[in-house]
Amino acid sequence: MTISLKDQRIAVIGGSSGVGLAVAELAAAAGANVTIAGRDQKKLHDAAAKIGKSVRAEVADAANAEAMRNIFSLVGPLDHLVLTLSGAKGAGPFRDLNLDELRQGFEAKFWPHVISAQAALPSLRKDGSITFISAISARMANPGTAGLAAINGAIEALVRPLAMELKPLRVNAVSPGVIDTAWWNRVPETQRTALFEQSAARTPAGRIGQSEDVAKAVLFLIEDTFMTGAVIECDGGLRLT
Repeated sequence: MTISLKDQRIAVIGGSSGVGLAVAELAAAAGANVTIAGRDQKKLHDAAAKIGKSVRAEVADAANAEAMRNIFSLVGPLDHLVLTLSGAKGAGPFRDLNLDELRQGFEAKFWPHVISAQAALPSLRKDGSITFISAISARMANPGTAGLAAINGAIEALVRPLAMELKPLRVNAVSPGVIDTAWWNRVPETQRTALFEQSAARTPAGRIGQSEDVAKAVLFLIEDTFMTGAVIECDGGLRLT
């Protein structure tokens, strides 16, 4: 089935790279009018050039409530909001976990999701949608990821109550597994390659994910008006291990 989003207005916060960029590309290809937002002007410029269609790029810090309210006021009416923000802190064995870093992890991912979603509400179509991006750490029992599980689990915990509170606005999330994005660039290349190989061998799908895999799940949730209060696991079956 071909997804058509002709003339739909979609904002992708965190849309300058990785999953966010893939969502913006697929949405634009499906006919949507796309706005991408992020903190890095050069990355936004490069992303807009890569999309190659009519796309609006706005510099904004999703952790700043006033800035996000200003951005949404500037962008105008929206049909759909996609939040693809991520952070790097919060991983490690719990016994030695740096709690300041865990707090930074919440500040980098959980709070920007909440701030952006709240700030967008006046601009969103009454029966439009919000899609959060969490992570499969929230749904696994993987040693060393309790902090990440807490951050992403907090995001997922928003979905069902918000789907009821904000109806008929639809609220969903996608929970990705190991996805080959720039998020992993912080890991040395040799170590990263080994980790990807181990994950691929462990995952029932036999490979790690690509940004487009997650983007397709996001577009499904945007397009299907019978989907709300759901968290889709896009992890190649990693959670089953």
